[in-house]
Amino acid sequence: MRGVTGDHYFTAEPSEATAGAERTVEFAAGGHEFRLRAAGGVFSAGRLDPGTAVLLRKATLPGPDTTGDLLDLGCGYGPIACVLATVAPRATVHAVDVNARARALAAVNGEPLGVRVSAPEEVAESVRFAQIWSNPPFRVGKTELHALLGRWLERLTPDGVAWLVAGRHLGGDSLHKWLVDEGWQVTRQASQKGFRVLRVARN
Repeated sequence: MRGVTGDHYFTAEPSEATAGAERTVEFAAGGHEFRLRAAGGVFSAGRLDPGTAVLLRKATLPGPDTTGDLLDLGCGYGPIACVLATVAPRATVHAVDVNARARALAAVNGEPLGVRVSAPEEVAESVRFAQIWSNPPFRVGKTELHALLGRWLERLTPDGVAWLVAGRHLGGDSLHKWLVDEGWQVTRQASQKGFRVLRVARN
């Protein structure tokens, strides 16, 4: 996802030249239909990303009785956060992204559902997450990706779980191994269309 100015979806302040006209992304997940606003300069602005679609289809979505804090890490315009807030209305859903345009769109999409949208540094250190959901930004590079995941996974509650989706061609299997080497309990929940869905918990 790279714009004409060299912007990426993980660019903090994407250029206005990459925005283009806003568009609507439609998809179904968890038994609900969604219509979300998106724009250029954010991740997969033209459609629901295939990896995200696999994650929402194959991971175990929270239920209506789920409580606590849930995190959509690297939220983009907010599809995962909006699904979580819809299927688990009693939970507090946080959506975090470094991209200011993504946060603005996620706020518009998630506001009716009570989603809390923040830059990473704006999330209070005291918050611990019962669940973390992410389609991680592999294109930032392995070193930065590992630092990102390591930092946020440490904020899981003792019995918390993270759901990650990773393209096999982007290093999904090596990510699995790295997580295990770091001491996490990792289960490959599913493989579909070249994507791995990983369930991560504390040992």
